[in-house]
Amino acid sequence: MLSSPAQQVTEYLDGRGAELITDEDYLYFAYRALDGMIGIVAELGDELANRRPPLPGANSPYALLTHSLGVVSYWAGALVAGREVVRDRDGEFTSAGTLRPLLAKAAIVRAQLAEDVRAAVPGERLRTTPPPGFLGPDRELTQGAALLHVYEELAQHHGQMEILRDALLAGQPTGSGR
Repeated sequence: MLSSPAQQVTEYLDGRGAELITDEDYLYFAYRALDGMIGIVAELGDELANRRPPLPGANSPYALLTHSLGVVSYWAGALVAGREVVRDRDGEFTSAGTLRPLLAKAAIVRAQLAEDVRAAVPGERLRTTPPPGFLGPDRELTQGAALLHVYEELAQHHGQMEILRDALLAGQPTGSGR
């Protein structure tokens, strides 16, 4: 029986000991998205980062960054690295506060992501199964696929945050400062 094209690629790469992407390449792109969100929140400051723009279903940039940190911590930390992670996914979307503690947490999560990526075994199963209520891929994942999902979420939410920032700043009087 012939194997699928994906299996053939995997067998070819496994036979050559090659990687599809290096840890450093993965972190470069994941960090671009995460650092972009961190920069937007810092740029907006305490007041605007906690404001929701007048768009249906919009989150505040603060809440969106909080959620993104929850995604990274849970998917890379719990599912890939096997650490216990306590998460209030619903609460992430209503979170608010001053930026200093959030930005400090972002720095910790960012550093931990690098450790988790470097310790991952991409082809191995997840260390635990995500609860059905957590939105994510609807099939069994490997550690590598879970990390790809982390990047997917970071890139998606970075784009959303750029729109949130633009909407919030468009509503500010000219020369009002941030």
